[in-house]
Amino acid sequence: MIGIVDYGCGNLASVANMLKRVGVRSQISSDPRILQASSRLILPGVGSFGHGMAQLNKLGLDAFLREQAAQGKPLLGICLGMQLLAAGSEEGGEAGLGLVSGFVRHLSEQQLAGLPVPHVGWNEVRFREDNGFYAPDGMQRFYFTHSYHFVCEREQARIATTEYGGVVTAAVAEGNVAGVQFHPEKSHRFGMALLAAFGCDDG
Repeated sequence: MIGIVDYGCGNLASVANMLKRVGVRSQISSDPRILQASSRLILPGVGSFGHGMAQLNKLGLDAFLREQAAQGKPLLGICLGMQLLAAGSEEGGEAGLGLVSGFVRHLSEQQLAGLPVPHVGWNEVRFREDNGFYAPDGMQRFYFTHSYHFVCEREQARIATTEYGGVVTAAVAEGNVAGVQFHPEKSHRFGMALLAAFGCDDG
């Protein structure tokens, strides 16, 4: 059973529906006691970094997620959920979860060479072969919508990239904690394959 963390900042039903389509059971909850019984966790998210962390802190889910990660439970952050794994962000003064070494910065106009922000749409994603998180079959395309990106402190933590006026981090991973900047729940067969792989022991 995968626990989908409800902190008021995500399109939770879309994630649950996509998991159901690939035969993976899930439950949505903000209660740490319920989530603790799950064998894996997904932290979805849309909106601002500061608001997201404030919500996690308010519900006591920040400490819970750090504890579960320290115990080795697989955790996947999606979009804002990925950014919350960082130490912090230019978007808001709240400290992040600090589960993946790095910091979240705005997609600067200089980097994008005049491309619009936010970055919205489909992009090809290239996963590093030795990433240890996901072994894709062929070319991968995922749906993005974001104005900030994850800058890894350790290059080894950056397991996938995309191009948007320059190289942008598309996925990160350290140990049992991973995050994707794109929305697998909106990415059709590519997202289905990734979520099926993450939940392969929970069908």
